[in-house]
Amino acid sequence: MKRPGIYNNPENCPVLHTAHILGSKWKPVILYCLANATVRFGKFTVLIPTISRKVLSEQLKELESYGLIARKTYNEKPPRVEYSLTEKGLSIIPVIDAMCAWGRSELRDTEV
Repeated sequence: MKRPGIYNNPENCPVLHTAHILGSKWKPVILYCLANATVRFGKFTVLIPTISRKVLSEQLKELESYGLIARKTYNEKPPRVEYSLTEKGLSIIPVIDAMCAWGRSELRDTEV
């Protein structure tokens, strides 16, 4: 399989574009949490206990701006907000799964 190199304009490099979208500590983890279920904001703090609410909120907004997740707000007291993957978000799950498999193998290989 022929792989194109980094283009003259790195802004057009598909690898860099993907890395830019996923390029934070938490975005891949958030997407992984959403792979099989809709998740409420508060549930994320249970699933990812080391993420701050501020960072979680920022990361969710960025993923929403990329069109990877959908946010649904219910007009209730207290307010309920749910997040789910869009079709575009579903299309990136194989990438997340590949990252998980590679990372699992790498961690296994580096154990002493």
